[in-house]
Amino acid sequence: MADLLTDFQFNEFRKIIYDSSGITFSETNRSILDSRMKERLRLKGMTDVQEYYKLITSDQNEFKTFLDSITTNLTRFFRNQPHFDALINYVIPHVIELKKTTGDRKIRIWSAGCSTGEEPYTIAMLLKDKLPAPYTFEITASDISLKSLMVGQQGFYPESRITGIPQNYLAAYFTKTESGYQAKPDLMKTIKFDYHNLRFDMGARNFDVVFCRNVLIYFDEAAQKATIDRFWTSMAKHSYLFIGHSESLFGMDTKFEFLKTPWACLYQKNEK
Repeated sequence: MADLLTDFQFNEFRKIIYDSSGITFSETNRSILDSRMKERLRLKGMTDVQEYYKLITSDQNEFKTFLDSITTNLTRFFRNQPHFDALINYVIPHVIELKKTTGDRKIRIWSAGCSTGEEPYTIAMLLKDKLPAPYTFEITASDISLKSLMVGQQGFYPESRITGIPQNYLAAYFTKTESGYQAKPDLMKTIKFDYHNLRFDMGARNFDVVFCRNVLIYFDEAAQKATIDRFWTSMAKHSYLFIGHSESLFGMDTKFEFLKTPWACLYQKNEK
């Protein structure tokens, strides 16, 4: 099947995508952009690619919908279990020790690129189960996909999506319905879902833990470094960063320190 986009159009679209989000499309994944464009044009009842380009440059809502359509939202509950083992067995105890000296009893976590919410709900279940009193937590879950955020906000997952949740957690934190499982209000209220483009500063500060897994792979080196630097700014002086198991900060000019625990590798911020 012939490509929808000419070389000129492909370069136009990938530039506006990169400039606005940091997401990089190269010749190797050009077909993905092409197929998503065909679907978007079909849904809008349009046939002219150039007319659609004019639309997204003049209509911010349509541009957000377009970005939503080109992102990949692959996730599942308890994905990459060793990261969560490291969170509970290493990171949280160290964060608590630090907070004992400040009197701050709230642990702040950011799930960046949270997709449909499985990651922040996994973190919330673990902390509700394992976090000792009197400590509390709050999770900010952000994504560039409004459609995915709506799924997370609703907290409902069909039976096919809850694979991986231990039975005791499923019983404690979800309600079985005819068509799937609904997260209980006590779990849902620990998470704030919010639209955010990682191309820009989050604005929030003092996160103790940031999860940004399998997102940097969509960025080129410059966008990766800019994103990592923004994470540094948003994090507490002594805090922890989880990235995807296939991602690395090796060779990047960053202040984060590599940390190897018995469970998983991650990065830490230690600022005096």
